[in-house]
Amino acid sequence: MSVSQPWSAERALSIVAEHAHQRGALLPILHALQDTFGCIDEEAIPLLAGALNLSRADVHGVVSFYHDFRRTRPGRHTVKICRAEACQAMGADALLDHVRRRLTVDPHGTTADGVFTVEPVFCLGNCALSPAVMIDGTLHGRVGPERFDALTAELRDQTQTGGAR
Repeated sequence: MSVSQPWSAERALSIVAEHAHQRGALLPILHALQDTFGCIDEEAIPLLAGALNLSRADVHGVVSFYHDFRRTRPGRHTVKICRAEACQAMGADALLDHVRRRLTVDPHGTTADGVFTVEPVFCLGNCALSPAVMIDGTLHGRVGPERFDALTAELRDQTQTGGAR
């Protein structure tokens, strides 16, 4: 995961220009904005509405409908915990409770130190190795509390020593 840039209307407009020719350009633009800035900034809503000849309500509706779009910047590391049936059957609920206690964060929240954002997701496609967790795009199977602690401790150590993001 790369370091996101601070919001810039100028950069956002260049992203709009890169994708405006596409049919159904709003979704690719929103993804590109989030990839660049880490979230969909409040200022992006009127900017996109004007650039794409949409209402602010239309843009807001798309941003709020899709759970992948964030309105606030995520932590340095994103932890996705599968909540689908196979993972639930193998202990995902207990794992999520452990994560809440260990990181002191609610689902869809970011830790106070800004290191981790926790996102429950419906399926990570790793049912045979459930419960599944994805950290910064890397899929991990058969994750119990001890393994989760080891994975996140390594990332916290890297963050505190200024290592990899």
